[in-house]
Amino acid sequence: MTRRSPNLSPKRNVRRLEAIRHATGGVKREPDGTWVIGPDDPKRVVVYECQRAREEPVTVEKLSSLSLEQQIGFDGATWIDRELVSGRPEALHASGFGRDVRAAQARRRQWLLVQGLASEEQDRIVYRANMISTLRQRELNRVVGQLSQELGLSYAEARAGDRIEGMLRRSVELACGKYAAIERSRELTLVPWRPVLHRHISKEVSGVVQREGISWNIGRQRGGPSVS
Repeated sequence: MTRRSPNLSPKRNVRRLEAIRHATGGVKREPDGTWVIGPDDPKRVVVYECQRAREEPVTVEKLSSLSLEQQIGFDGATWIDRELVSGRPEALHASGFGRDVRAAQARRRQWLLVQGLASEEQDRIVYRANMISTLRQRELNRVVGQLSQELGLSYAEARAGDRIEGMLRRSVELACGKYAAIERSRELTLVPWRPVLHRHISKEVSGVVQREGISWNIGRQRGGPSVS
């Protein structure tokens, strides 16, 4: 799920045309408010938009690997859940993506109430303090069970201070984030994924689990390449 830009309103369209007129000298506006598009104006607009793209590149933020519809009844910690309990939730428009999010949030609240992870108190919804961690653990337990059966490995939880040594088998996408599946001594361990690990799948890695993450070494040998 990614953030979608809302459609431009008439007022925004006018502002955009004014900006194009000011920057290119083309696109004339009559006193009655109508716009006159000359034969060369489309080319001017293309040049203008390309320049804007270079100066103000658009960034696409991935909010979740799940669509809004999938998150509504998902048994795990979702982006919607994090927004519901956030002290600074995203500002939502009344149309487009914002409208879709509001509708999904309302349905997700009902699901959380049924699950006992939220309650109604004096006409407001109160979420359990450990709601996110509970949902995250539910999904993790489910995925770990599936992976253990598939790979024929028992699961060993990684705790802060543990040293992890083994083969990086694959990446695992969860709603709460991406994890690295490490095989060590016939055991499976899941630890937070780092993008730099992608090129080291099926290689030996080692590192120490810390609260802030893991500082990896590629290969068991001392002094090997470090992946911080």
